[in-house]
Amino acid sequence: MTEWLMHPALLMLLGALLLALLRGTWQKVVSVLVPLLVLISVALLVPGRSGQLSFAGIDLVMFQADPLSLVFAWVFSIMAVIGNIYAWHINDTGQRVSAFLYIGSAFGVVFAGDWFTLLVAWEVMAFASAYLIFASANRAAVAAGFRYLMVHVAGGVLLFGGIVLHGMQTGSYLVGPLDHGQGGLAYNLILISFMLNAAVPPLSAWLTDAYPEATVTGAVFLSAFTTKTAVYVLIRNYPGAEVLIGFGVAMALYGVVFAVLENDCRRLLGYHIISQVGYMVAAVGMGTEMALNGAASHAFAHILYKGLLFMGAGAVILMTGRRKLTELGGLYRTMPITLFLYMIGALAISAFPLFSGFVSKSMIISAAAGDHRAAVTLLLTVASSGTFLHTGLKLPYYMFFGKDCGLQPPEPPLNMLLAMGIAAVFCVGIGIFPQLLYGLLPYPVDYHPYSGAHVTQSLGLLMFTLLAFVLFLKYLDPEKTISLDTDWLYRRGAAVFMWIARHPVLLWEHMVVTLGDGAGLRLLHRLSRVSLRIDTQVVDAAVNGVAQTARRTGMLLRQLQTGIVSHYTLAMIVGLIVALAMPLITGLALP
Repeated sequence: MTEWLMHPALLMLLGALLLALLRGTWQKVVSVLVPLLVLISVALLVPGRSGQLSFAGIDLVMFQADPLSLVFAWVFSIMAVIGNIYAWHINDTGQRVSAFLYIGSAFGVVFAGDWFTLLVAWEVMAFASAYLIFASANRAAVAAGFRYLMVHVAGGVLLFGGIVLHGMQTGSYLVGPLDHGQGGLAYNLILISFMLNAAVPPLSAWLTDAYPEATVTGAVFLSAFTTKTAVYVLIRNYPGAEVLIGFGVAMALYGVVFAVLENDCRRLLGYHIISQVGYMVAAVGMGTEMALNGAASHAFAHILYKGLLFMGAGAVILMTGRRKLTELGGLYRTMPITLFLYMIGALAISAFPLFSGFVSKSMIISAAAGDHRAAVTLLLTVASSGTFLHTGLKLPYYMFFGKDCGLQPPEPPLNMLLAMGIAAVFCVGIGIFPQLLYGLLPYPVDYHPYSGAHVTQSLGLLMFTLLAFVLFLKYLDPEKTISLDTDWLYRRGAAVFMWIARHPVLLWEHMVVTLGDGAGLRLLHRLSRVSLRIDTQVVDAAVNGVAQTARRTGMLLRQLQTGIVSHYTLAMIVGLIVALAMPLITGLALP
């Protein structure tokens, strides 16, 4: 019973219920205290199983903890604390409750020991996170929220179908590595569902479509949980699935290329989520212990530095009301603390030495090199250079420096700066003391990121990227354009569907209606009049005739009922005489 009470998912769900009942300062206090309690509960967890039961002949495991799940639980709980401190200033109960449900369901996925528990948490996560987009309460956000929800519901349907087929094939519904040698429909349905949540192109457009439209605080939570739970389930169920290597490398490059074209600061950061998750997906495909450690460690580091980047961008949006790079610039004068903290996140994602990204991303690239995958190593290194170019140089230059936009916004509220500061401490702390992170990883770590060759190579690549930025700065100016992504396909597909509905289908409907209102309707009227005549002149006449005959017969018989016994006796005698006489009369009549 004690284990259940300390289940992080249960604590977050109970916290959501409590937040719905509170208002004002008490609600804010509880929104931070509950994640702190969750952090303590994660520290007290030990590997094992609980909540095992059988339902309809299916074995369920509601809670399963091991080193892999604990890595993600640690960073999820840390980010829950940071995110709720960042959101302290808001007075929106709906956002707080949905954030708690979202985080709680993410814990549910991480600790699920069976497929059905995972599925329920997976779907709750989708619906709860969608509210953080709807909460912006504008037309673009509502439209993006519905698209986000439809995509994730479709992914949930694929996951459910794959789970059912998998259970029918194997007889087990327990979560664990799937046999990629067998493949099969169940294997592919589940994989596609996970890839959708991981934002693997071409299934990635939902992320860059929805995240920029979320609330300032909601986008911070979105950046941390959805794609990283997908990375977790890929590590758990698809280690060594080599198809993921190609997808992962494509993701890493895809995000960098599209970031070149982007003018919206949060959309640009969204593309770099895709790029960074690509490293993790590729590592899962490699499947070696070092690669899987790299995927888990990079997910840990990514949640913190990407959260910091979204917090920095959100602070600018909150204080200026603008999010386009072409509308910003010169903010370093009045927002120097925000700039400083943002740059820590930017250096971390760029894998600068002494920052968290350096000790996690390099593990994946080294795993690729150690697995003799030269092309993968080269392409991931190139993608890392592009990350520094856009997130570490382009975005902060045009947002905080560049052409002065004429705005003089103050620093954001203290709680936002505090949350950013905590995330920045983790980004630097992990970079300086990587063994703190390596000690949490699921497999033994024999990797030393701060070798002379590795540091020199990384700094050389970063300095070359900085030189290229300075030389080609005028070609990197953001433009007031909208980049077309793979969402063009379903946007245009929806437009084609509506055209079909409004033209061929509507024309057919008009033809049917016109036919019905014309000759068809007149024919129906004539048939109904003929039917009325038959009913009144034939059917009703026959029924009325039978009724009249029965009535007259009844009246006649009624006159014979005098009530005098002698009359009835006389009638019986007459009847008897007639009955006896009939054979005699019949016999005389015969020749």
